[in-house]
Amino acid sequence: MNNKYLSFLLGSCISLFPLCTFAEGYVAGQVVDSDDISKEKNLISGAKIEQTNITDIFSAPAQPDNNEPTDIYFSADEMINNDQMQTITATGNVNIIRNDTTVIADKVVYDQKDDVVTAIGNVIMVEKDGNVIFSDYVRLTDKMSQGSMDDVKVVMADESRVAAKRFRRLDKDNKVMDKVVYSPCDVCQNENPLWQVKARKVKHYAEEQNVVYNDAFLEVKGIPVLYTPYFSHPDPSVKRRSGFLFPSLTSTKYLGSSIKTNYFWAISDNEDLTFSPTITSDRGILWGANYNKYSERGELFASGTYIYGPRETQPNYEEVHYDSDDKNRGNLFLRGRYEFNDYWVGNADIKYVSDRFYLKDISLPEKDYTWLTSTINAQGFDNRNYASIEAYYYKLVTYYDLPRATEKPLVLPMFSYENISESNKYGAYTQTNFDFASVLRDEASSSQRLTMINSWNLPYTSPYGEKYRLTASLKSDLYYIDNYTNNDNETFSGAVARVFPQVGLEWRLPFIRASESSRQILEPVIVAVAAPDGGNKADKIPNDDRQDIEFDDANVLSLDRYAGYDRNDTGSRVSYGLNWSSYGDTFGHTSAFIAQSYRFKKDEGFGSNLDQNSRFSDYVGRVNATPNQYLDLNYRFSLDKNSLDFKYSELSATFGPEMLKAYVSYIFLKSNTNSIIQGYDERKELYTSIKMKLTKDWSISIYNRQDLANIDRSLENGGSVTYDDECLRFILDIRRYNYTDPDYNGDFEFTATVMLKTLGTIGSE
Repeated sequence: MNNKYLSFLLGSCISLFPLCTFAEGYVAGQVVDSDDISKEKNLISGAKIEQTNITDIFSAPAQPDNNEPTDIYFSADEMINNDQMQTITATGNVNIIRNDTTVIADKVVYDQKDDVVTAIGNVIMVEKDGNVIFSDYVRLTDKMSQGSMDDVKVVMADESRVAAKRFRRLDKDNKVMDKVVYSPCDVCQNENPLWQVKARKVKHYAEEQNVVYNDAFLEVKGIPVLYTPYFSHPDPSVKRRSGFLFPSLTSTKYLGSSIKTNYFWAISDNEDLTFSPTITSDRGILWGANYNKYSERGELFASGTYIYGPRETQPNYEEVHYDSDDKNRGNLFLRGRYEFNDYWVGNADIKYVSDRFYLKDISLPEKDYTWLTSTINAQGFDNRNYASIEAYYYKLVTYYDLPRATEKPLVLPMFSYENISESNKYGAYTQTNFDFASVLRDEASSSQRLTMINSWNLPYTSPYGEKYRLTASLKSDLYYIDNYTNNDNETFSGAVARVFPQVGLEWRLPFIRASESSRQILEPVIVAVAAPDGGNKADKIPNDDRQDIEFDDANVLSLDRYAGYDRNDTGSRVSYGLNWSSYGDTFGHTSAFIAQSYRFKKDEGFGSNLDQNSRFSDYVGRVNATPNQYLDLNYRFSLDKNSLDFKYSELSATFGPEMLKAYVSYIFLKSNTNSIIQGYDERKELYTSIKMKLTKDWSISIYNRQDLANIDRSLENGGSVTYDDECLRFILDIRRYNYTDPDYNGDFEFTATVMLKTLGTIGSE
């Protein structure tokens, strides 16, 4: 049953039928296929009907009148054919099959003249989609497509239950159910289900495709908690229609207690708008809306909120400044995609917020962001060509000021082009990259950069299994710089050009050892790079896109270990490493990697963890192990080249069965005052969590994030209690933060969520 028409789950003046009898009846009833019916079956001709989905009671269409033949198959302990009355009476384990509908009953009388089937006693109707209808009395007419039923009980394919005192098809278009009850809960274990919905009367108007409810209640453990005298919604055949959606209850620190009502406006088949006003106890009305539009070539999504009034809770220290005195506060997020033709596609992701505190105050999902990044781009693809044009804008939304926050740029435009040629008869190919970027700032340096990279690549595998890759590249840059202040406090403005050639050779030789139960691969790797020393011109060119990147296992073997264009990975060097992996039934999958780099000139450093007075880098590597389903281990490290002391360690491990699962992560970063960007203190952080399943439905979890460098400081801790069964999910969560947010430091946060499955979610968010 679909959520949109489960709104009828707001319930009636009768108790839920003892649906345990549903389950018992379902077990006892045998769904009989026509091939299994005994030789005693009788074949009676009639009009052929189309498929009827009786299990979806409200959407079952009336069958058309036609004269095509249909078949009815009977199976029973005893059958009496009255030729004079033109009736067939079947008793004892009666099975009737007509098209995709099966009727099982103690007794069935079939009136051939009027085409009426009357089933009495323990009646079970089984439909093609797996839903089962139970009743004491069923009268079916018009080729078993219409009729009435008493004491109807439905077990749906998802094991939800619907009960009604009476079901009637008034005519070919209109149906009525009296005293309707719905619940997805397992009521066999409870006198009253955890929750259920009741309605005095439910009417379905097929022509209008509408379902109307009278006197509807939502009950929790037999106690009515919500009532509405009348409401309606589209029937299951309607995919979408305007109307009110189920309300939700929330509670936040800034807004207080609130109720959110949603009105859905189906503008067209591919366009809709949802109005979401939220009435709050502390801040008046928070207005909200969501807009969606789909087309053959694209899609557009927009969401926004608005609230009137100043932020009354002011930060409690002077370093933080509330950046807006305006009482009009809100946000607008827009995301879209459009295919201009077969080659070009445009994308937009725009994020606007009135002030940096707003997202946290109203608890939007982006509340923990430091920056909001807005971007617009167009991308083109054509065979081996790729092009893009982009623009970026950054907005600070954290509670505290950051160093150089005002220096976050507007990038407008950024243009990229890439072409990869076809391989020649030797396997060689060329690659051309063209890139232009304009970086604009109000209070710091601005720049325009034009970059072109031409490279030639030749992969080769020898007859002995050795793998080679030879690469030669030439990178050319042209900059125009405005108001750049370097590390020596010298200011430069003007044009700068540079050229950077590079040649690289990669060699690999995999050794494979295999047995019946396992396979091991050992692969030494060597990467040699020849490049000129120096030439970055850091005194004239700002580093906007190649910030201080750590030398680690991910980039040690790369020809270019930077991610952007502003800094070149200069100097000749050789990097070497060893890969090992094992696959088998006994120890699962395990892999390990270790590598080091040697440079020919000492003062050509890369990253903050390379000693500029040494030619050898530290050792970097990783270990991954999944020996069985109860352990998953991942470890990354950096070892001092001389002392073998750890400079960097990152460990994460998940272990234990589902009944008791633990997760541990640890990070250690040695202090470094020689970083080319800024120094940092030693960092040690441990995160632990344990989840225990107490029963089938109940589970608990606890966690703690500890700053080991400051042993008395817990960054974050908390826990949760969860109940989850077939019809309800309940989560009680408590957290304590020790962040630097002035209004939230040391505060506890409580979250309680209740989800009525198939109905919706209520609680605090």
